[in-house]
Amino acid sequence: MFCEKAIELIRELHRMSDGQLPAFNEDGLRQVLQEMEALYEQNQSDVNEAKSEGRAELIPSIKLRHCCLLRNQRCVTAYLYDRLLRIRALRWEYGSVLPANVRFHMCAEELQWFSQYKKSLASFMRSLGGDEGLDITQDMKPPKSLYIEVRCLKDHGEFEIDDGTVILLKKNSQVRTGCHSSSSTVLKTCEMFQVVMVTSPLSSALPAAVEM
Repeated sequence: MFCEKAIELIRELHRMSDGQLPAFNEDGLRQVLQEMEALYEQNQSDVNEAKSEGRAELIPSIKLRHCCLLRNQRCVTAYLYDRLLRIRALRWEYGSVLPANVRFHMCAEELQWFSQYKKSLASFMRSLGGDEGLDITQDMKPPKSLYIEVRCLKDHGEFEIDDGTVILLKKNSQVRTGCHSSSSTVLKTCEMFQVVMVTSPLSSALPAAVEM
């Protein structure tokens, strides 16, 4: 029956859970393309015959085959596009280097597309956040709280954050930060010099402002 092989490609994707990438079905895709080629050639022959000999009875068959061509085209496009969406999601899940078992399920063109995508994403992230860039693939889940607390490990004295606010960092004092413009400066800078330690969880990628 027409389009059965194309529909099987779609069923193959539906059988896989979200986030999983099935092996690229090159044989199934080739069979669909061969069917499309046969349908197209038969239609071309019947169209020429209908025009030259005036055989109107061929028109229903021509329309049927044309609808099958369009259906196969939509199924193949959906199959390839859905795989690209899954591959794109894998970059955010695994990073720029995919596990060998995942790469094994990708065809050469998909591997090339993934390489180009990760380069484009890396270039975009380098353009964010000043000279250091910003890794937007980190901390994908939102925080459970809008605030975070940090404890000073040693006396540091006054510390001025980006918005001009000055805080006093004393040993064992607690500092509470909220999700506003610039507390990531406090966290990253102070942790780098081992001045503070985070005592309550929150995504460090979120910018924040400091409260005492």
